[in-house]
Amino acid sequence: MNETELPEAETENTRLESQLDGDDRLRPSFVDAVLDAVEAGDDEGVHALVEPLHPADIADLFELTPEDRRADLAKSVADLLDADVFAEMNDYVREDLIDALEPQQVADIASELDTDDAVAIIEDLDADDQREVLRAMEPDDRAAIEEALSYPEESAGRLMQRELIAVPEHWSVGDTLDYLRGHDELTTDFWEIFVVDERHKPIGTVALSWILRTPRGIAIADVMQREQTLIPVDMDQEEVALRFQKYALISAAVVDGGGRLVGMITVDDIVHIISEEAGEDILRLSGAGEGDINEPIRMTVRTRLAWLVVNLGTAIFASSVVGLFQGEIAKFALLAVLMPIVSGMGGNAGTQTLAVVVRALATNQLTDSNTARMIGRELRIAIANGVSLGLLIALGTYIIFRNSDLSLVIGLAMVVNNLIAGLGGVLVPVTLDRMRIDPAVSSAVFVTTLTDTGGFMSFLGLATLWGLGA
Repeated sequence: MNETELPEAETENTRLESQLDGDDRLRPSFVDAVLDAVEAGDDEGVHALVEPLHPADIADLFELTPEDRRADLAKSVADLLDADVFAEMNDYVREDLIDALEPQQVADIASELDTDDAVAIIEDLDADDQREVLRAMEPDDRAAIEEALSYPEESAGRLMQRELIAVPEHWSVGDTLDYLRGHDELTTDFWEIFVVDERHKPIGTVALSWILRTPRGIAIADVMQREQTLIPVDMDQEEVALRFQKYALISAAVVDGGGRLVGMITVDDIVHIISEEAGEDILRLSGAGEGDINEPIRMTVRTRLAWLVVNLGTAIFASSVVGLFQGEIAKFALLAVLMPIVSGMGGNAGTQTLAVVVRALATNQLTDSNTARMIGRELRIAIANGVSLGLLIALGTYIIFRNSDLSLVIGLAMVVNNLIAGLGGVLVPVTLDRMRIDPAVSSAVFVTTLTDTGGFMSFLGLATLWGLGA
């Protein structure tokens, strides 16, 4: 870099530093400056502020912009809204902007993207809008998108991209290099070359580093790696991510039912999937839906309310257990004071176990082979925690109320409910998983019901047997 370029580079770095904070997030002052320029109608000023940003940062800018002002911002930076920006954008924000574009504009954007990213944009459109956008695309691009849309949602077929390099096994390294250099239409982003037989079935892979370091006359079949991980086109994306993680893959071939090569999946897509699936399971455990802050309020209310209504039903069921002992509670009011402690601690213990088991199921750590061992492990943990907590609560109860019988009863109830929590935290998600029901969605409701009813029943039942209400 010569001296005349240094001031310009320093200016560019200074501008970027003023836009991003230490965690590479857009500064609130920068977002406000952009929106102020939009409101003032200063399109040139808006463009000057936004133009230096990376596509991912431009996408973040739109996500940080209030919904009713995004359209005006889009008009001010229309020429910067390219395919790379839409590929990085939040689904709900992207959907809002796409709805405001003409079908030809959407088709132009989709045509610039890899197939998987184009599908992510088009699959969220209404059926009529999908047809209009597809009609506006080139025949080859349209055929690839339509084929991808024919596969189930969240499958390898939706996730894969069709832009890949495949060569026949009888070629030499020199043939492959000439092919790569002589066809400008080939994809430019790839890490390995797939080797196929005459039926277009993948039989091996060759890393680019091997191609570059091998003499031209050597046969591809002699340098390719025959062992490879093949992904069925209908495999769930979560299972695909687990294979990438297990075998440390950078890319993998996707095959159809006949074993023919139809696409590939790369690790950059898998990083997004792992992040999405991990967050999704946590949110499902709480019944919070997708948990996206850009999700329309109506959808969020509908999702959360549905689970809250279910929880209301289970709470009523648990309270009915308390009703069975209302006579004892009326005679000995301290039971009403202490019973929430037993049920609450059981619920916390059950949630801990549940989180561990759901994660183990999601990552294939928990299988039929080690379920019994897992149950035994959690029972030992439940006994240890139950005895420890039981001793603490018994001691605290005796210090406060000076009642040894009450202290013993609540201590024993704590042990019993921790055992219930440990068993429920394992058996509920495992049973749901065996029934092909997502344990992350339904487990929390059942485990909470078990620990609430178990806590009330154990504490009030033991108190009745002990004659505390007599």
